[in-house]
Amino acid sequence: MHDRVYFPKAAPETYAAIRDLDATVRRGGLEPGLIELVKMRASQINGCAFCLDMHARDARAHGETEQRLYLLNAWRETPYYSDRERAALAWTECLTRLPTDGAPDAAYQALEAVFAPVEIANLTALIGVINIWNRVAVGLNWPMPRVA
Repeated sequence: MHDRVYFPKAAPETYAAIRDLDATVRRGGLEPGLIELVKMRASQINGCAFCLDMHARDARAHGETEQRLYLLNAWRETPYYSDRERAALAWTECLTRLPTDGAPDAAYQALEAVFAPVEIANLTALIGVINIWNRVAVGLNWPMPRVA
């Protein structure tokens, strides 16, 4: 496999800006567990193994169960996710698949029922940020961490 650009070294200011945006969104009031579920679901859709590995570990650190992590790809068919999580996961899927799914009113209205306006804004930014990270990690072939 051909070595690709190491993003943090090639564009350190851009890398820092994305990290800063990610950190700002994390401080925006959304629950840490919800943040990790959203990041994992977008990473599943985008096929980003690096991000899936990282966010599965982070989710476990925030108390997420193995069962919910294993079933995340089929969240609609399980009773294990709250209305708030379901609305966030549906919005994640819409915005991650924007060309095909769009941002339908029904998905947005489900958000309004369980999220405050500032949370909707931060959730939307979170989805954008993880999609940036997925494109960076997949596009530049970030290596998986070594198994301990």
